Amino acid sequence: MEVEEIASQIVESEIKVHRALGPGLLETAYQTCLAYDLRQRGRTVECEVSLPINFEGVRLDAGYRIDMRIDGIIIIENKSIEEILPVHQAQLITYLKLSGLSLGFLINWNVPRLIDGLRRVVLNHPSRPSRLCG
Repeated sequence: MEVEEIASQIVESEIKVHRALGPGLLETAYQTCLAYDLRQRGRTVECEVSLPINFEGVRLDAGYRIDMRIDGIIIIENKSIEEILPVHQAQLITYLKLSGLSLGFLINWNVPRLIDGLRRVVLNHPSRPSRLCG
């Protein structure tokens, strides 16, 4: 399946989960429901994926974890906060760079309309700037 088709399924699942639960819960509740729904759609979902850092040719576990990795190619970073800040977008960009992946979603579930809390981040190349959408 093409990346954009998977991304569309992810957004559909996010909207479905948000409509069912609404804002105000912990991010783990949304992550659990989103993982379930995506698996029901046939997606491979990994949660709390270890993300090591390569430093001087050595792979080091620094305690970083990707909230969700879908089909091994898309990262989802879940938040349930008052508002998305630049540091949250920077976190996702860093995770994309470290993982070698190019597409990620930053979701703030704590909003009345999910569209207001959804950010799509595309990393064109690790050495080039990222494109933020949404």
